[in-house]
Amino acid sequence: MNESVVRQAFLDQARWCDGLGSPFTACLMRVIESLLDRECEVGRRILEWQGNPSASHDSVPLRLAGALQALALGGHAPALAALYPPNAMPSQGALTALLPTIFREHETFLLELLRFAPQTNEAGRSAILYPAMAEIARVTGKPLALFELGSSAGLNLALDMFAYRFGGNQVGKLQSSLSLAPEWSGEPLEPPPFRVASRRGCDLNPLDIRVPMERARLRSYVWADQSERIARFEAAASIAADLPIRLDKAEAADWVEQNLELDHSGQTCPVLFHTIAAQYFPEESRARIAAHLEKIGAAATPDRPLAWLAFEQVPGEGHLLTLRLWPGGEARMLAKADPHGRKVEWRG
Repeated sequence: MNESVVRQAFLDQARWCDGLGSPFTACLMRVIESLLDRECEVGRRILEWQGNPSASHDSVPLRLAGALQALALGGHAPALAALYPPNAMPSQGALTALLPTIFREHETFLLELLRFAPQTNEAGRSAILYPAMAEIARVTGKPLALFELGSSAGLNLALDMFAYRFGGNQVGKLQSSLSLAPEWSGEPLEPPPFRVASRRGCDLNPLDIRVPMERARLRSYVWADQSERIARFEAAASIAADLPIRLDKAEAADWVEQNLELDHSGQTCPVLFHTIAAQYFPEESRARIAAHLEKIGAAATPDRPLAWLAFEQVPGEGHLLTLRLWPGGEARMLAKADPHGRKVEWRG
């Protein structure tokens, strides 16, 4: 990999962090980029990354950010933890002075976590998904059987257990410990309640939030200075831990082909969904998933419907929520939103 491409990935991530209200993480990204060299194994591994380091592929900058935060949260590096929120924002110089020592002294820990892609499992995206799920239930008149790709710990499979405010309207499970209120534009929505009949997901590396070490690792991928996101994660994790969510360790296309089919009893509407996950799937997997949906969708009837809901980045257009509902299968663009679900422009 060209070293300049790796460095640019860190600078690009810093700009994303700036735009998403994360000055600490933005500063961290810029400091790391300035420090990267081949004098330590962590620097060598990153500068010689075998693959695409950008946010839309291997997301190397956030792999390292998560590893560093896991180190700080785990109590293994008190000097590093002292520079992390909720402590005061450190100077760029303080980070620059400390990080080379951290890279050397905690090399094994950092290199191990660099193996794993970030699994933010952003529960804020449920605010984008919920009205679309309600629309699927309204049109089909059926409870939903949820199938999620790239589920991580499955937090968004609990979306019907959260409270929401859309343009002033309170909906969802109003007494929930998690309430999502995105900045809303477009027609105010008041989606009716719907029932989730089953919750299944797959991931190459699913995390069990009932296991303290796995929950802590998932928490480490939430940017350190975004206290609202941290609180949202903790609330969503506690809710999801009490639900019968089935998570399988599987490749996305294999899992779809083996598990997704029409409900021939007519009792439910299967819904395949994913949020900012498809970019991590190989092109062949994306093609197989689409082909399988087309195949079983062709046999769908009003009594045996099928839905495909995707919230993904579209080059040049931003992050879009699209829905395909069979029979028919025509694509509808329902919304445009930021990747964390803070702002939603509903167009459905």
